[in-house]
Amino acid sequence: MKTFNRVFTVIVFLFLYIPMIVLAVASFNTGTDIAVWKGFTFAQYGALFKDGALLPLLLNSVIVAVISSLAATVLGTMAALGIRAMSPRMRSATMAVTNIPMTNPEIVTGVSLALLFAFVGQMLKINGIMGFATLLIAHITFNLPYVILSVMPKLGQMDPNLRDAALDLGCTPVQAFFKVIIHEILPGIISGAMMAFTMSLDDFVISYFVYGPNFVTLPVEIYNYTKKPLQPKIYALFTLLFLVILVMMVLMNLLQARDEARQRNARGVFGVRKGAKA
Repeated sequence: MKTFNRVFTVIVFLFLYIPMIVLAVASFNTGTDIAVWKGFTFAQYGALFKDGALLPLLLNSVIVAVISSLAATVLGTMAALGIRAMSPRMRSATMAVTNIPMTNPEIVTGVSLALLFAFVGQMLKINGIMGFATLLIAHITFNLPYVILSVMPKLGQMDPNLRDAALDLGCTPVQAFFKVIIHEILPGIISGAMMAFTMSLDDFVISYFVYGPNFVTLPVEIYNYTKKPLQPKIYALFTLLFLVILVMMVLMNLLQARDEARQRNARGVFGVRKGAKA
């Protein structure tokens, strides 16, 4: 059974990553045909960095991803703290509602937000309301659940007596929050921020319904490129985006592993102390 599980896992990973490997190889191909290898070159990457249309769109995507991830991290952390303070029944109901945007099809979320923004535009008599503001609000909205779900486990693992101990030692509530609570849940906050950034950077479906002609993100523009034969520099762009997101995911997993190791070491130290007292 173990052999079957290993083989099945390898097959799944091959199915997931072979297309990206083919894309990366094609980005170094001299020819334009992805199925015919004609030689190794960095010319596609040079053409990408000289492109005057794609790079500004990439900058737009990065700007939206950075601002939306920061805003979602702050709001999501505050929401997680509030949810944690609720009664168990209320907390369970709130978390069920929080999970809906993650399980809801993106196209439904995108259409719903587009209708909402259109309604607000009519109410306020604003023509062409779609733009940077609507795009940013939409990204913050779908990023919030990921931050909340990253912070909530850290709040559950935190000793509730730490805050009281800090207050007894002379800290104000604000000092206890920043010196104790934030320190304990910081790995969850960072993981949520990184997840929000990666989700925002490559989002297409929701962005397609809420963007405006004055502010276009890279994934939306790439959709227009797919309607005609792709230029080789697009392969280079896809490869770079994949590497950035891969690095972000690896860093997030390393951060979580480090935090788990720290918690195991802390439990071991406390266990020794308890044993010594006994």
